[in-house]
Amino acid sequence: MPNNAIDHGRIASLIWGVADDVLRDLYVRGKYRDVILPFTVLRRLDSVLGPTRDAVMAMKKMLDDAGIADQDAPLRDAAKQDFYNTSGFSLQELRHTSNSTRLRQNFEAYLDGFSPNVQDIIDNFEFRNQLPRLTKADALGALIEKFLAPGLDLSPRGLDNHGMGTVFEELVRRFNEENNEEAGEHWTPRDAVRLMTRLMFEPIADEIPSGTYRLYDGAMGTGGMLTVAEETLKHLTEASGKRVSTHLYGQEINAETYAIAKADLILKGDGKAADNIVGGPEYSTLSNDAFAGQEFDFMLSNPPYGKSWKTDQDRLGGAKKIIDPRFIVAHNGDSEYSLVTRSSDGQLMFLANLISKMKQETELGTRIASVHNGSSLFTGDAGQGESNIRRWIIENDWLEAIVALPLKMFYNTGIATYVWVLSNRKEQRRKGKVQLIDATGWSTPLRKNLGEKGVEVSTKDADKVLEAFMAFDQYEDTERSKVFDDADFGYQKITVERPLRIAGVDPNRVYTAKEIKQLKEEGLRDETAPAVIKKALPYAAVADVLHGRYEAVIDGRTRVVEYEPDTELRDTEQVPLTEPAGDCADGVEAFFRREVLPYASDAWIDESKTKIGYEISFTRHFYKPAPMRTLAEIQADIRALEAETDDLIAEIAGGEA
Repeated sequence: MPNNAIDHGRIASLIWGVADDVLRDLYVRGKYRDVILPFTVLRRLDSVLGPTRDAVMAMKKMLDDAGIADQDAPLRDAAKQDFYNTSGFSLQELRHTSNSTRLRQNFEAYLDGFSPNVQDIIDNFEFRNQLPRLTKADALGALIEKFLAPGLDLSPRGLDNHGMGTVFEELVRRFNEENNEEAGEHWTPRDAVRLMTRLMFEPIADEIPSGTYRLYDGAMGTGGMLTVAEETLKHLTEASGKRVSTHLYGQEINAETYAIAKADLILKGDGKAADNIVGGPEYSTLSNDAFAGQEFDFMLSNPPYGKSWKTDQDRLGGAKKIIDPRFIVAHNGDSEYSLVTRSSDGQLMFLANLISKMKQETELGTRIASVHNGSSLFTGDAGQGESNIRRWIIENDWLEAIVALPLKMFYNTGIATYVWVLSNRKEQRRKGKVQLIDATGWSTPLRKNLGEKGVEVSTKDADKVLEAFMAFDQYEDTERSKVFDDADFGYQKITVERPLRIAGVDPNRVYTAKEIKQLKEEGLRDETAPAVIKKALPYAAVADVLHGRYEAVIDGRTRVVEYEPDTELRDTEQVPLTEPAGDCADGVEAFFRREVLPYASDAWIDESKTKIGYEISFTRHFYKPAPMRTLAEIQADIRALEAETDDLIAEIAGGEA
């Protein structure tokens, strides 16, 4: 049978039909996948193992007789696959078991006979939990019979590994669309993934030499990003005559989606890749990194956004005690620079995890594509984790571009989403620069919404994004693509203090901390009163009113003093890193003299509280003000309203008459 899209769709429809025929009265439609997906995996593995079943059983007996405990490798060799079954049963033999209790016992023995990697899939699907219901309804035998039907050929004779993978992914897609309220949590739409992989690979396609490459996704869901990335890389390199091999690595906390990802790889004949992915409830990427210390060539991810990571934070020791080197790094002279975000949203922590795995010693380094929502661009104050991550990325010059995706791209949310493209090997023209691309208008409407998803990024739409990306600062449509210096996104958050003024204080004496506390509690604030002096500096000190050091006469001598700040008058200002200095020492002073002192002449800057922050405002940079209506349009509306009002009055008056 030819492996084409029509056949794959037909087979997927046949399997979908099995679900409707056998499970309709047992499960709600959204739960069909709990049975159908693992059963599809079992049917394929069963047919693949058929030719070597006797050899596996012989090897098993020999190993048992020899008392060898570690049997996995020789049994894989005997099966000539990366999996095996030592139960002695096949589905073909199980179909002839008429007694439902005996069938369940034999079927459980059949499941128990699979190799550890397949056991991992079965356990994470929680498939054994379905057997009591299937047995009670006498549906287990019917399922086996349906899956062994001649028209549903899942054997290698009828379907090669790629075709089987395509059928399985089609089933996953259908089930996800059936459950669109939760699909987006674990399954990124293929059009978004293809765009991400193109942004990751195409800019350096000509530079990728033949060789072996490692791909990683730290929030892999069902593994679609990894498999699409693998296909994209091979397609690009084969076109130029290069030979590349790939190794896929991923981690996923959700048991079912991890099982789907692992099953998909095994069904495609990529058992070794299946051994390189890790998952289940105990494998949260943030608190239990399964690939600590490893580095990868290409990484991509769609981490959960707006989701609390408090449990992970506690496992790591609590917000203030985290020492994980992925999240506590050295930066700008600070050996304990914290990337720890607020516990309410951990999406940027996943991005920090990816960055920690960038290759440092290779010519190509590492490229990353990660999709986030809008809060990743601006949430977090200067000095907080989110802002620190943005600062860390931008000041290390890793951020190539951010692409704003169309709205209604994902299944469970219509909010704005953005693809971050990072590289630690920027080409020369991009160094010190960040490109922002507004692709919100490049989409194609779907004929029918899939949950919240109402549009897709077609190939032509993606071509436009890539054209803008590749053109960089030469792209003509500056309403769609803009290029900025790294520093354009940074600012200094300065703390502006004003002195505490209490009626009746002595302007020529220093008050103790105890006295100041009493003044705050009992004194009367008065803007015309003298400032409260809290400290006299050494005689060699130099006055600097900009930073809160003033001259005063203390005990008959002129001293440089500091005033007690009034916390009720404390304020903060954001000063862009690019603020022009003009005739001042720096931009902060210029800003302060222009924006603060004219309105608060006694104010000063507390330098000890100054922090650097970074935020990226797509709205500001791509804001398109709505054109003002002309006077003629407004007058026309007024006349129309007047005419409508006159008609209503006439109608009322006529009715009363």
